[in-house]
Amino acid sequence: MITHLKGKLVEKNPTYVVIECSGVGYFVNISLNTFSKVGDSENISLFTHLQVKEDSHTLFGFAERSEREIFRLLLSVSGIGSSTARTMLSSLEPAQIRDAIANGDVPTIQSIKGIGAKTAQRVILDLRDKILKVYDIGEVSAPANNTNKEEALSALEVLGFVRRSAEKVVDKVLIQDPSLSVENIIKLALKNL
Repeated sequence: MITHLKGKLVEKNPTYVVIECSGVGYFVNISLNTFSKVGDSENISLFTHLQVKEDSHTLFGFAERSEREIFRLLLSVSGIGSSTARTMLSSLEPAQIRDAIANGDVPTIQSIKGIGAKTAQRVILDLRDKILKVYDIGEVSAPANNTNKEEALSALEVLGFVRRSAEKVVDKVLIQDPSLSVENIIKLALKNL
């Protein structure tokens, strides 16, 4: 019903903000992630999710659309309510949650306060396929802080190759020799694409 709000920031706290839109003040629950991204500027814009229950209508706000999507996916898991989903988004960045689910990383999900082993496994089991589909992630490779890999993938994308297939080839090249320069990664990948 309410998909976003744009208005004047009246009040800002780590767990909520009050936004005035055309004379109406909206109490919007937020995560610490959104709190850190919302500046102290007078005008604010948040993507929202309205949760309607028998006894309440609760508005949740997000600085980025991707955070709202992760929140909605988390709500679809049995045993995860809005407060747990918000705690998860306050403990980890949305991208960290997405990657942990995609990689089946139970310890990362379990590291969030209030999430036990069974709940972490259920989150991964229920959402892994959805995360892979929504974010168009192929077979997930373990995260690597390899800037050469990223630069090579960007170059291959510019050359017209699909990121998913290029990444598989680049991963194979790097398994053989992780110390390759960007140019050599690209050259070897082009031979295999």
